[in-house]
Amino acid sequence: MSSAREVIRDSPNVIVRFNEPHRIYQPRAALILRYSIEGIDNEKVRAVERSVLWYTEGKGEEDLGVHFFERLSDRSKPTPTLTAGSFSTQLPFSPLSYEGVIVKVRWCVRVRIFFEGSRDFVSEHVFEMGQIPPANTGGGRLP
Repeated sequence: MSSAREVIRDSPNVIVRFNEPHRIYQPRAALILRYSIEGIDNEKVRAVERSVLWYTEGKGEEDLGVHFFERLSDRSKPTPTLTAGSFSTQLPFSPLSYEGVIVKVRWCVRVRIFFEGSRDFVSEHVFEMGQIPPANTGGGRLP
């Protein structure tokens, strides 16, 4: 009697190193980062998209803005360069990161990996732009 073994594919691990160790940036600052993709075994990477964007979370409509976007494909670069790289961009003036009660504004670096076939994987790495204190959620009353 033979036993069948289920093959479970682990997700890739995207390691991102920011030039600011605390991941806090001021408007118009340079965002410089390096990334590497591990755990893909023998899967062939067809393309990698790397982007810097902001999005809102909370009540109402969610917004999204792309500040930087670049797509690298196996046609434009040899495959080994798709699994590691670096890029930089100068951040805009706004919107600033914000931790509100009703809405939050978040900035992130997104690395999206496209494999041969139809599988893809997205990894997001949040950072802060600006230093707006979080909203007061203490529920205190005003005098």
